Amino acid sequence: IFGADRAASGEVWLEGKRQTLRKPLDAINNGIAYLTEDRKAQGLFLDMSVRENITISVLGRDALVGGLLNRAAMARLTTGSIQDLRVRVAGPFVTAGALSGGNQQKLLIARWIAIHPKVLILDEPTKGVDIGAKAEIYRIVSELAAKGVAILVISSELPEVIGISDRILVMREGEIVGELGGPGGEEPTQENIMALATGTTEMVQS
Repeated sequence: IFGADRAASGEVWLEGKRQTLRKPLDAINNGIAYLTEDRKAQGLFLDMSVRENITISVLGRDALVGGLLNRAAMARLTTGSIQDLRVRVAGPFVTAGALSGGNQQKLLIARWIAIHPKVLILDEPTKGVDIGAKAEIYRIVSELAAKGVAILVISSELPEVIGISDRILVMREGEIVGELGGPGGEEPTQENIMALATGTTEMVQS
C-alpha cells in the first residue's frame, strides 16, 4: 500500500481513483503515510535533531521557498507539532536519539501528520512505549480519525486492536479471513479474533 514492496496482486484505490504506487514517494505524494514498526532502524534519524526529523517529510513543499529552506516555517511546524503531540523534549535541536521511546514514537507520528495525510498506516504504534505514552498515542489516533483521516492500525496487541478500531480485518497466511465490528458485524473479542487467526471454525457468540 505504501509502495515499499512490489504488489503481488490487487489494486490500491483512494477517493475513487486507482493509485500507481511504485515507491514510497508516490504514496506520500498521494496522501498515504506509513509509520514503521521499527522506529529506530527504519523511522527516525537518531543523530539528527527533533526539528530535522519532523520537517524532513515536507522538504520540497512547505519547508522550501525558491529552493531555499524556509527556516521560519520549519520552526513553526516543529513548535506546533511538539505542543500538539505533547512531545517531552528540552528543545527542537535535541537529537531524536536522546528521547524516550514514547516521545520518539510521537516524533515519528508528527513527521507524518505534517504532510496532512489522507491515510495513515500505523504498524505496531505502541511497541516499546510506556502506559502513559500509549494513552497519548491513542488520543492522537482518535483526534486524527475525528478529522477524517483514515487510520489503518497493524497490531499484535489484541486489547489495542479492539480498543481503538471501528472495524477489524483478521489475516491468516497473508489473506483476509474475517471481518469483525462495523455496522451489523460480529462483536470483536479476543476469542473471536484468535478463532479467525488460527483457523478455528466456531467463534464465540455475544
